[in-house]
Amino acid sequence: MKEIILVKIGEIVLKGLNRRQFEDKLIKNIKKTLRHLGDFEIKNAQSTISIIPQDDFIDLDEVCEQVRKIFGIVTYSRAAVCPEKTLESILKTAPEYLEEQLREAKTFKVEAKRSDKKFPFKSPEIARETGAAILRAFPNLKVDVHNPELTVTVEVRDYNAYIRGKALKGAGGIPVGTGGNAVILISGGLDSPVAAYMMAKRGVRLTAVHFASPPYTSERAEQKVVKLLKRVAQYSGDMIMYTVPFTEIQETIREKCPEEYFTLIMRRLMMKISERVARERGCQALITGESLGQVASQTIGAIVCTDDAANLPVFRPLIGMDKQEIIDISYKIDTYDISIEPYEDCCTVFTPKHPRTKPVLERVVDAENKGGFEPMIEKALQNLKKTYINTKED
Repeated sequence: MKEIILVKIGEIVLKGLNRRQFEDKLIKNIKKTLRHLGDFEIKNAQSTISIIPQDDFIDLDEVCEQVRKIFGIVTYSRAAVCPEKTLESILKTAPEYLEEQLREAKTFKVEAKRSDKKFPFKSPEIARETGAAILRAFPNLKVDVHNPELTVTVEVRDYNAYIRGKALKGAGGIPVGTGGNAVILISGGLDSPVAAYMMAKRGVRLTAVHFASPPYTSERAEQKVVKLLKRVAQYSGDMIMYTVPFTEIQETIREKCPEEYFTLIMRRLMMKISERVARERGCQALITGESLGQVASQTIGAIVCTDDAANLPVFRPLIGMDKQEIIDISYKIDTYDISIEPYEDCCTVFTPKHPRTKPVLERVVDAENKGGFEPMIEKALQNLKKTYINTKED
């Protein structure tokens, strides 16, 4: 029995005259994601994308696992293609294809969708006859139109009729590549990978910037960040990570700046460096994993001081989340176990004992200016390390 994947799109249908652009990008992302699994034909009609395997050896379980992580897809289903687009073929295919699911269920209902108006039977007739056929094959089942354990869906489209069971939840959002380009400041903690995921869900294509301060941070800490980005890339697609040598800058902060401003000045310099990387890469914004009030450098006053250092918009998708909400998403995207590995990043280097929670911007800027950081920033930018991030685990 021939199987395909039926994909349903969500808010893309509300994009008006721009809808085709979003659909085309989603189809392109699907093709790119599945290209290593075999040859597929992709069709788009009536708010449904059909993924049609062209080879018999293709593993549809793996296809579904990949489709689940593509932003822009609301639900997806495995579906059987009826041998003929006739009512008789539908009635024969439905109980055969869904036999396992029907045996496990106690109640069911049938929904029919007839987009081909030339088909001689209307949707209520298709649903009624299909339900009767299923009851004949599984007499222990009961019909429950309000709260069924299994909903059987029959779709009669232009070219074929399809039978599908339970629709599975997709990643939602909008296709990556439709929301512009931005730089994510990535550390090895819980927050920034989740922030990267959240912005990719809104269609943003990511470039990552990571700050390393050897010998205070280790090679394993950088490898940890690469592992995190590989997990994020399963949703966002491939990206480039730039590692910034930050040791000299942090040591200068310790030597020349007031201790209470260590973290604020560090974050301001991170913003300045990340903005230059962003402009070089054609990115229009910066992204951080800050959550309001989570630590001293994430108070409103501290954020004002940090944003003053950047001339690009700074997106903070986690700003109103508490820690548990962030942890829940990290479990969902499979980054939690990596984030808690005991390799510290440079944000924990030279942490002040008593950081200023209500800083005055002018005083922070004055303290930063005494450090003479511009030559060090230029030097760091000239010595960036580039790492290509894809979804392969090796």
